[in-house]
Amino acid sequence: MAATLVGGAFLSATLQVLFDRMASQEVVNFIRGRKVPERLLKKLKTSFLALNAVLDDAEEKEITNTTVKEWLEELKDAVYHAEDLLDEIATEALKCMVEADFVTFTSKVRNFIPTSFNWSEQKLKSKIEEVLVRLEDLAKQKDVLGLKRRITKTILEDVTSDKCNTTNFNLIQTRLKESLVGKKFLLVLDDVWNEKYDDWEEFKKPFKYGALGSKIIVTTRNESVASVMRPIQIFYLNKLSEDDCWLLFANHAFENGNFNAYPHLEEIGKQIIKKCDGLPLAAKALGALLHCKLDAGEWYKVLKSKIWSLPNDGGNILPALRLSYNDLPSHLKRCFAYCSTFPKDYEFKKEELVQLWMAEGFLHKQEENEEMEDIGDEYFLDLVSRSLLQQSDRNKLHFVMHDLIHDLAKFVSGRFCFSLEGENANKIIDKTRHFSYLRMKFDTSKKFEALYKAKHLRTFLPLELNRVDGDFYLTKEVSHDLLLKLRFLRVLSLSHYTNIKKLPESIGDCKHLRYLDLSCTKVERLPDSICKLCNLQTLNLSGCEFLDMLPSNMRKLTNLRHLDVTGTRITRMPMQMGRLKCLRTLTKFVVDKDSEFQIGELGELTNLRGAILISKLQNVINSTDALKAKLKAKRHLEVLTLEWEDTISQRERDVLNQLEPHTNLKKLVINNYGGTSFPNWVGHCSFSNMTCLHLSYCRNCPSLPSLGQLPSLQDLCIVGFDEVVTVGLEFYGSSSSNNTPFRSLEILKFEGMLKWEEWFPHDGENEGAFPYLRKLYLIDCPKLRGSLPKNLPYLTKIMISKCLQLETSLPTAAAMSYLELMYCNDLLLKELPPTLHVLKIEGFNNLESLPEGAMEHNHCLKRVKNLELEFPTCYSSLERLFIIDSSIWSPFRFSEGHHPIPLRWLQIVDCPNFVAFPSGGLPAPNLLDIYVKNCERLNSLPENMHTLLPSLEYLGIGNCPQVESLPEGGLPSNLIEFGIDVSEKLFGTRMEWGLQRLHSLKWLEDWRCLAGCAEDRSTFAYYFSSSLQIAQKAQHVSVPSLLFVLTSRSCPTPFFTIKNTMVQMHREREICLLAQDCSGA
Repeated sequence: MAATLVGGAFLSATLQVLFDRMASQEVVNFIRGRKVPERLLKKLKTSFLALNAVLDDAEEKEITNTTVKEWLEELKDAVYHAEDLLDEIATEALKCMVEADFVTFTSKVRNFIPTSFNWSEQKLKSKIEEVLVRLEDLAKQKDVLGLKRRITKTILEDVTSDKCNTTNFNLIQTRLKESLVGKKFLLVLDDVWNEKYDDWEEFKKPFKYGALGSKIIVTTRNESVASVMRPIQIFYLNKLSEDDCWLLFANHAFENGNFNAYPHLEEIGKQIIKKCDGLPLAAKALGALLHCKLDAGEWYKVLKSKIWSLPNDGGNILPALRLSYNDLPSHLKRCFAYCSTFPKDYEFKKEELVQLWMAEGFLHKQEENEEMEDIGDEYFLDLVSRSLLQQSDRNKLHFVMHDLIHDLAKFVSGRFCFSLEGENANKIIDKTRHFSYLRMKFDTSKKFEALYKAKHLRTFLPLELNRVDGDFYLTKEVSHDLLLKLRFLRVLSLSHYTNIKKLPESIGDCKHLRYLDLSCTKVERLPDSICKLCNLQTLNLSGCEFLDMLPSNMRKLTNLRHLDVTGTRITRMPMQMGRLKCLRTLTKFVVDKDSEFQIGELGELTNLRGAILISKLQNVINSTDALKAKLKAKRHLEVLTLEWEDTISQRERDVLNQLEPHTNLKKLVINNYGGTSFPNWVGHCSFSNMTCLHLSYCRNCPSLPSLGQLPSLQDLCIVGFDEVVTVGLEFYGSSSSNNTPFRSLEILKFEGMLKWEEWFPHDGENEGAFPYLRKLYLIDCPKLRGSLPKNLPYLTKIMISKCLQLETSLPTAAAMSYLELMYCNDLLLKELPPTLHVLKIEGFNNLESLPEGAMEHNHCLKRVKNLELEFPTCYSSLERLFIIDSSIWSPFRFSEGHHPIPLRWLQIVDCPNFVAFPSGGLPAPNLLDIYVKNCERLNSLPENMHTLLPSLEYLGIGNCPQVESLPEGGLPSNLIEFGIDVSEKLFGTRMEWGLQRLHSLKWLEDWRCLAGCAEDRSTFAYYFSSSLQIAQKAQHVSVPSLLFVLTSRSCPTPFFTIKNTMVQMHREREICLLAQDCSGA
């Protein structure tokens, strides 16, 4: 073995799988039954062994010798063909066994050949010989050879801590600007490569509105990027000093970075880091490579490796990273290379990747009782420990590859793994086996034309870099033609394509298929032929909301390991699900009274893990049947949901008692339980791993179960306990215990407790329960009175709704920042926590004022009667004001002098008595957004808008029919979007609107009857509705020079009539017509 290739060659693990397959009794018996000479298999194995002997040497030479690299690619292709052939044979052998289990026959299994296998003895023999001839040619040759992200959206989500669902770039930039106005920020953009000046100019616009002192720091490995950005100053970073490089290396190579205990390695290590050339990623990768290897010989091999003197392939793949790859065992090399199928920056979950590896045949058992998923987890964590995969900064459950590591993966995978990006489809070749692409709104057949060349494709994987909601469409030619020609597919995903309602029956011919993802499609039925896929391991149907049943012969899928039916309408399970002995994931099981569908079927599924929902438990006839489910033996279950339909039966307690799960459970949900009490296991302290417990609509229980002694419980939700009157000592647990009740609880929610009157503390006023509670929710508890827990030092959020009799003072805490009160007693507002940042109030019809200082931050007022806010003395920090469904006549009163107010967002909706804004206008220089709707008596917009509201960008006025004119002086010059219902009177003043002065205006939305256009060369965006007659009048409106997009919405006029008319008006313009609910569109 070559000195640097300590891990074994890439193909070695594949060959081992082939050897095992050839030796399996099923394959041997099948070939014997077909009367194919066994010597062919022996010869095939001998050929592979001979080639395997030179693989290590070939992998070392391929880096510098393109001829060797091409030879290796040909060998990989030949191995893939051999693997496909043996997999086909093994599949037919498996079908024989499955059919033997379900069909009456008298002949031996090996002689039972399914009709789907139409190869003659001669054809099977010739197929094996074809592979042999190719391998022999390659053996002769060996002797001769001598062997990107949408960054703006990401920043917005980070700044606001909210998910951004829009894809409109202008709207994203506007929202980002709103979030940054007047605020000091530090933005770091790491590893920038984009050299386009226009992209950078557009990107940085929102950041100009930040406070003085804001900074943007950019790191790049490309000097031209720095010049394009025109920074204030460029800092040329030096490489790490040898001392710093050594410390970084040692931190990864030694436990706790302690190198002093290994002087014999320190000298070699310091010579190694000199070769890192001061690059931190190289030092980190080499440290991970040698982690806990204490043999000086191993370190010396790395130091003397020839790889340091090899060319650098354009500088993308560092020698240190190559060493990390070479050190991988061969089974990890395949798994690592496969990751190049994903595009750069793609974030994946561990479970997702492990299931893909399993489908591709990369997970190899060393012992019979090993779980494939556990092997995959081990492989995954090994790659993470070597820094070849890393945890995402955005989501701790996701992982990603560093760009340089991805380059390495692409290099070693060659042309076998392909990610479609831009216009690179022409690089797909007949050797391509693994294919991914970024899903678009409309994916047409043209996108996939090149795939017809890849006849042996194994992976078809649509992906999203940024997961967004919305509909996606895939041309029928792909799902009904192309994919069925790719008969060697092992991984097929059609997820999120909402136009897919069914699969063709011919899907059953994809005999190699192991992974089928139809999640979030509109599939209504699965074809019966899917039950022919005897190799299928993963079937993802989650989010298929129209799917109401599974094929009746599902029991034939004997290799199925993961069946996800979350979010489907399935109301009955197929018969004899207990035969699926390999199942590890079953997200839902529906109990039926018929014997074939009873809960005892679950008892046969001994290896279930993850989460399961068991529904219709009212169909369990007696507790003995429940015991047959053997939930207590399922030690790998983490989430269990038990669900009844509304019934009242004394036997339900006995049933629930027998459904006791293993104490490893992390989350328990019980819905619609009809018993009058809970068995002792619910809340027992032995469930030390349980972090989440939800009990809902247990309507017959007069008391809560004892839950306070669950040591790890963090999230407790109790809903719909109609008979509970008091919550007292029984809730906290055994009084003999010295443990603090609910000692880990962070979130507590009570909802729909219609008879609940009192909540007794645990131990008097100085109670010790809930020491770490952060969030408390009390919703729809109309009779609750008395006090609430007081000593809650970590409380940050309280939400109380529809608790009209609750009059107590609220809990206070130093961290308390969020309070939401809806339809409650006014007395709750008497003493508000002084540390609030957010106060939301709704449904206080008798409230006329708030306590002094109550609105110092961002607040929302809904359905508040006769509320008058005085500016600026009481509300000097108020930035957001929302008044909804209120009988107010004027929400503002200003102290003398009209000092500026800090408002940034103002929304007034459904206030029929609101007549006017304050005389003289709103002195709000930072106001960005005004939205007023359904205020029928409002007669005018704020005065002096053009001077008092210089920052205003969005103005929306809807269903305010008394507004007859725009304010004198016009609209603010920075206005970007303007939406308004236009009455005939207001439309008559259109020449006075002064739109030509609004150089930033991009959208004009007429919510009722206006559509417009312009005479000049400018372009404009806004909505067209109502009638063509108004559209023709609107051509007299002057507009600024902006993008012209005409969107028709709810228009009775035929769409093409509108389009032709608008084109005639603006022959020299580029017009984009978007139709919404428009006839003829």
